[in-house]
Amino acid sequence: MSKRRGGGRFSMPGRQLGGGGGLGDILQQAQKMQAEMAKAHEELADETIEVSAGGGMVTIVITGQQEVRSITLKPEVVDPDDIDMLQDLLVAAFNQAVEQSKDLASSRLEGLTGGLNIPGL
Repeated sequence: MSKRRGGGRFSMPGRQLGGGGGLGDILQQAQKMQAEMAKAHEELADETIEVSAGGGMVTIVITGQQEVRSITLKPEVVDPDDIDMLQDLLVAAFNQAVEQSKDLASSRLEGLTGGLNIPGL
């Protein structure tokens, strides 16, 4: 039976893993990146984008985290005989707002991820 040496740490000739070497540096950089990304996500919650559809008939304000803050409808767009048009304008405005919000988030986080496409970010 062999005995382990090194006090429970893995070691390589001339270097201990988990110490102050490369792995520790990588973990420290990952923690720093995680903190920066959390800050960027908080900032995105405060940034808003205003999007209009139908020549300004429908306006949506959305945050950088895809949270809708407000919807404004011009009175003339509310026609009880043409609900389909209002629904179409709302869908168009929502889709445009979400797309622009995602673009904003992507541009803010791109500098932190070095251009890597990380799922969920």
